[in-house]
Amino acid sequence: MPKSRASRGILLTSNLPQLQNLIKRDPEGYKEEFLTQYNHYLSLLKLQQVSSISSSNSNVTTNSSNVDKSNELFQDLITFISQVSQCYPIETKELPIQFKELLLGNSENGGQNIGNGQTVKGDLRRTVVKNLVMLRNKEIIDSIELLQILLPLLPQVPSALRGMIRHTILTDIKTSNQKTKNHRLNRVVQSLLFGMVESGMNAQVIGDKGKGKNKEKGGEAMWAVMMVKELWKKGVWNDAKTVSIVALAAFHPNTKVQSAALHFFLGSDNEDENETDSDEEEIRNARRGVKKMEHRMEVGKSGRKKDRMLAQMKRETNKKRAKHAAGLGATPNFPALELLHDPQTFGEKLYDNLHKHDKIYSLDHKILIMQLLSRVMGVHKLCVLGFYSYIIKYLTYHQLQVTLILVSLAQSVHELTPPDVLTPVIRKLAQEFVHPGVGAEVIAAGLNAIREVCRRQPWCMEEDLLSDLIDYRKSKDKGVVTASRGLLQLFREVNPGMLKRRERGKAASMGLIGNQVLAYGHSKDAADGIEGLELLEEHFASLRKEEDGDVNMGEENEDEDGKGWENWDVDSDTGSESEGWEDVSSGDEDLDISDSDDEQDRKRDREEKRKLRKSKQKNKRLGKDDEEDSNDEEEDENEDEEMDDGKSVVSVATTAISQDTKKLSLLAQQKILTPADFALLNELRLKAAKELAESGGGSGAKRKLAALEASKRHIDGDESERFLTENEILGPRKKLKSTWEEKMELVQKGREGREKFGSLKGKKQKGTPSSSTNREKARNKPLMMAVHSNKVMQKKKASLRDKQIRLRAAIDKQKKLKH
Repeated sequence: MPKSRASRGILLTSNLPQLQNLIKRDPEGYKEEFLTQYNHYLSLLKLQQVSSISSSNSNVTTNSSNVDKSNELFQDLITFISQVSQCYPIETKELPIQFKELLLGNSENGGQNIGNGQTVKGDLRRTVVKNLVMLRNKEIIDSIELLQILLPLLPQVPSALRGMIRHTILTDIKTSNQKTKNHRLNRVVQSLLFGMVESGMNAQVIGDKGKGKNKEKGGEAMWAVMMVKELWKKGVWNDAKTVSIVALAAFHPNTKVQSAALHFFLGSDNEDENETDSDEEEIRNARRGVKKMEHRMEVGKSGRKKDRMLAQMKRETNKKRAKHAAGLGATPNFPALELLHDPQTFGEKLYDNLHKHDKIYSLDHKILIMQLLSRVMGVHKLCVLGFYSYIIKYLTYHQLQVTLILVSLAQSVHELTPPDVLTPVIRKLAQEFVHPGVGAEVIAAGLNAIREVCRRQPWCMEEDLLSDLIDYRKSKDKGVVTASRGLLQLFREVNPGMLKRRERGKAASMGLIGNQVLAYGHSKDAADGIEGLELLEEHFASLRKEEDGDVNMGEENEDEDGKGWENWDVDSDTGSESEGWEDVSSGDEDLDISDSDDEQDRKRDREEKRKLRKSKQKNKRLGKDDEEDSNDEEEDENEDEEMDDGKSVVSVATTAISQDTKKLSLLAQQKILTPADFALLNELRLKAAKELAESGGGSGAKRKLAALEASKRHIDGDESERFLTENEILGPRKKLKSTWEEKMELVQKGREGREKFGSLKGKKQKGTPSSSTNREKARNKPLMMAVHSNKVMQKKKASLRDKQIRLRAAIDKQKKLKH
């Protein structure tokens, strides 16, 4: 007997998954059942809002069991309504707004949580978030609506839910910008993040000295900086507005937020626990699982099933590592420091922040600010003169992390830094680091720091001080000798006039003749060509000879040069009747093509004077005055000589111009070089420098090779090569004692290719695998050798007391074995 419609509705009311399946198959047939459940959802929603308001305004206690049952039913209804929302878009159009009010509270405050406890907690909040993400996957709401709700939730939810929200936000932004940049979404999200950072800028600066003084984690600003760092790291955002968000966070009152922003610009990985990447955590968990499985197989029984499981776990771990490495490889288009807006103001604010809060910031935090300030000053060539007077008090050899401070000092100097400001700094470095009362490593670090500062601004050095520093090249320590020689070689290149005559060397003395060292503020002349371009031209010529031969080389050049010039002589006007070239008759007159109008005038004057001279010669034969004619001839000869002199001057100038023109490569005149051509040119220059250095080119060739290799590392994308490191300040040192990690790495490397705790002798290095113990070997030893062995001789020579001790030990051992 068929069931009635009422009985069917009763059954469906208690079985939401079944009703959900039926609604997706026939939305119109089950609309009444859906509206019944939707009304039930609305009543529970109002009840939830009323209960949250009453609980926040009073301390009334309610029955926890009833609340839990109501929340479970409410969660089921939320999931049900969200699953079938695409079937009834008109009835559920207010669903995203309702979810937003549940998560953030009243929407009268611009969608932000008003902080009065009117939001859901616990499992109910997780359910609302999951269904909100599902609405985005079904394209019921767009990314902007979703992110406007999820971003303010980050500092409010616990760590488990926070990880899911963070992953959802990053994935959604990355997917939206995968094919093309979604500028509308990026602007909205960046504005939200900017507001999250700006919300706490008016707070009081607490500082990070001591324990427990700065318990706050930064709130919204910290998560805003973390989101920007992740999106920059994955290559999704790489514009100036992204950098401006972190630049604002660099002056946040909370030192944790400020430290995260500083690490972003410095490119370091020193992050807090909350900043751990979820992908890296997932990879670590996968590795732990693999190690646990390997341990179980070693301890317990192993079978084919466990082998397959272990292989599958390893494959999944490798896939995750490869995917994570591919995400890290997406480098941004521009470095963050170069995208700073108004770097001079940014640098001055950094210095003011450092100087103002010097007593409440810890040394580590101050060094972070110093490093960022020095890099900004070096990249943008800023002059923040107060920084050098501030850093002088930290230039002592017993200062903690003094090498980082020296690196910051050297990086902040450039060719536009006033030498008068740097001279006291150089004196302080020499007084504190370079004297006989300190160790050799301290002297080497001081000399290297002085060298790096003088490399950027040579005019800050004094002649007397330079002479004293160069004398340390006679030291017995290798690091000190290398540092002193480096300083000497630097001034041989940049300003040999400051060195004594015997210290300049042959190359510097020869280069000093006729060359003037540029003064402070002066720059070199503009380049008149591309260095090493003839190498590229020779390379192209050799390629043409190899491919086409000498005969076809000219035809290929014509084809390459003629690309884009086809049909250039065709008239663009289709109505024109002219075809090809037209011959124009010159008439009876001879065309005289001259180089300039002045030369034509000169020729005309010469012809007139020659005619005049001929007429005078005629008159002379007729008895005219001979003296007058001779004078005229002398004038003509003088004029001819002047004309010849002018011609010679013009020809000399033309010859000089032609010689200068010959210096320019034909390749630069005929072809526009592409980035690939410049990359090839760098490779050819590096190859030529290597050949010159190997063939005995001297120290100059080696220095040029080192400079080309350094520039190649920078071009290949290693941003760290642009800045100094601690190793460059410390210089070459003796090999330090290996750490435990380094020793274990060597041990593991030596164990590769052999069994664990097993000797290869007698097992794999014989035709028949065999092995024997030392006891077995002693049995087969000849008697005379055994009698005279060390073991037997020691027993014979032992004293009575030693024999008693050995006997007593044997008796005790036997007693222990019996018991």
